[in-house]
Parts: sequence; structure tokens; C-alpha cells
Amino acid sequence: MDERVHAPSTRVLHAGLGTFDDGAAPVNVPVVRTSTVRFASAADYERLHRLRHDGENVATYGRHGTATHRALEAAIGELEGAAHVLLAPSGLSAITLTFLALLAPGDHVLIQDSVYGPVRERIEPLLARLGIEATYFAAQDGPPRHALRANTRLVYVESPGSFLYEIIDLPAFGAFAREHGLIVAADNTWSAGWLHQPLAYGAHVSIQATTKYAGGHSDLMQGAVSTNEAALAQRLRDTHEALGLSVGADDAYLALRGIRTIGVRLAQHARHALAVAQYLQGENAVARVFHPALPDDPNHALWQRDFRGANGLVSFAFMPRHDVTHARAFVDALRLFSHGASWGGFESLALVAPAARLRAHSDFASDAPVVRLHVGLEHPSDLIDDLRRAFRLTCT
Repeated sequence: MDERVHAPSTRVLHAGLGTFDDGAAPVNVPVVRTSTVRFASAADYERLHRLRHDGENVATYGRHGTATHRALEAAIGELEGAAHVLLAPSGLSAITLTFLALLAPGDHVLIQDSVYGPVRERIEPLLARLGIEATYFAAQDGPPRHALRANTRLVYVESPGSFLYEIIDLPAFGAFAREHGLIVAADNTWSAGWLHQPLAYGAHVSIQATTKYAGGHSDLMQGAVSTNEAALAQRLRDTHEALGLSVGADDAYLALRGIRTIGVRLAQHARHALAVAQYLQGENAVARVFHPALPDDPNHALWQRDFRGANGLVSFAFMPRHDVTHARAFVDALRLFSHGASWGGFESLALVAPAARLRAHSDFASDAPVVRLHVGLEHPSDLIDDLRRAFRLTCT
């Protein structure tokens, strides 16, 4: 693609387009499915295997992907501003890949305390069995100098954080990492690469669940790990190969198709979410609304500096007089918001945030229940009416 074209929407639409064959090409890259790769000759077999061994992203077996996967990797590379992209079967597998590739027995990792829950619940026990120690730090306190050890190798962050959307000063973390020879890995699922590029702000590795906004239609499971560091890419690739990770061509195609409309979808999600967040601020049953696009959100200034928009996620805490029973009844009373744990699709969702996960957030010192909303593409006035009705039924 012509490097003079700089608009992100243009770059994402043109990344990974198929090449012309005899003067013609389809708009969408075909779905190429295979397990076995055929070679024209023994010499070609040896040449391509040698290229893959040397780090070239070529397919010598179906697990390595096809033209469909290469097109998706190119599109994610445009989103993330990355030279190297690896696909994984889910967002969690992409996170696990990152930890296993970048850490070894005896290492120490610093983890933001408001990260995606399965990092604590699933990955930390795995790391402990491998002799890797983890220390959590508060997102709002800046780089965790107090927790640094001689064997610290990795700083793992998620900005905005899970459920409450704390935003870290990523450039400050990047400077901290450079000072101490550390790697910074960032979960970038909230922005999908469209709203923020961690690699441009000091991170070495960016991870996202392409299940969410990249796919955009709640019909696939997938993750991606991106970097601009050739040495890190090789470590990630070696571990990816050892784990036998692969993504089906059909899911790769769905994610690629979703990425083509990510800009217009996220803009609509953002408009609707802000309208819902502003409505929630006036509700008597609501103590606090969490959404970085709100001017009075404590993270608003950092969000304005480092991000170019918001998404459809809004959380709110009930007033202390309302307990988790009220919160569950409220979610059950909703009609347009489905009860669901994921997000990023076209539909609106609601979930009572697990109390155990909220207690891990050091900047949330309340016992009030929190509900997370994913505000979808339905008309915001209909969604607000649905919320108002549920409040009247359960909180009066």
C-alpha cells in the first residue's frame, strides 16, 4: 500500500487485500482452508522450511495459516502499528502466550491489579507452578518502583483496566522499562488498536482479544499479539509454535471482515455509550459512573491525551443502600440488554461485576455492587428507556 496514505480508516480498509491474478482480484480475500501444504519440488520444500526456520512468516503446514491469515495479520498490524502479528485461538490464549514466551523459571513479573480477571485466576497459578513470581501494583500509582526486583523481567498492564477503566500513563511506564531493562506488555482489547496504539506509547508488546471489537459480531473466538521488536517476535513465534496454536481460516476471515468496519462501529458505540453514561449520572440509585469520556472521570485527561475515542463500555456503582440482590434484579429486569459476560459485538449486554474481581482493584474502596454495560448499536433512547424502567422496577 502507498505509504503516503496516512488516514487510519483508509489503511485498515486496504491492508491485506488480495493480489491480482490475470488482471482481476476479489474484494475480500478468499477463505483458504488446508491442513497439508503441497510443494512443487523437494527444493521448494527445503527452501520454504528454511525461510520459516529463519523467521519468515511463510506457511509450511496448515497450522501456520494461509493467505486468509496473512491478510488478517496485515490488517491487525495496521491497527496496532506493528510489524509482527501472531494469531491465537482466543484472547486468553494470546495473553498466556505472551507470559510463557517472555518469562522463564526464576523470573518476576509486575502486573497491574485491575487486569482481566483470568490473569489472576488462571495464568498466575500456571506461572507459580513454573517458578515465576508475580506482584500486583495499583494502576493509579504510576510505575511500581517499590516492587522492582533484580529478577523482574516483565511489566503487564491493561489500559483502560477491566470493569472500572483505570488508565495508566503508558509513556511513563515505557520510560521506567527502558531505565531498568524491562519489557512492557499491554492488553489493548478495550481500544482494539483503533482507539490507541500501545506500541507507540512505550509498550513492547500489544495484546488484544479480536473476539471483541475486531470481530464485532459475537461469532468468533480469537486473539492477537503484536510487536515491533524482531527479537521479541521470534520468542513469541517459537512459543506459539511449541504450543501448537492455530486459528481456523473461517474465523480469520470473520475477524478480517469485522476490521473493515471497525471505525464506523466504534464511533457509534462511543456516541451511544456517552449518552447512556450521561443519563446514568442523573439516576438516584447510581453513586458513580465509570467511563473515561466523561469530563469528570478521574482518567479523562489521560484518555484525552493518549486515546482518539471511546468504546461501548460503561460501568456504574449503585448507592450503598442497594446491595447485590438489587443489582441482580436490575440486570434481570432489562429487556434490550442481554445478560452476558463478553462484549464488543453489535448487541447491548449487562453483567453484575464479580465482587472478588472488584476487591482486587486498589482504587475501588466500596462494597457497593457494580454493573458493567456494553452499549451496543441499538438506538440510545431505547436503551436509556430500558435502563430507566429497570431502575424503577428494582430500586424504588
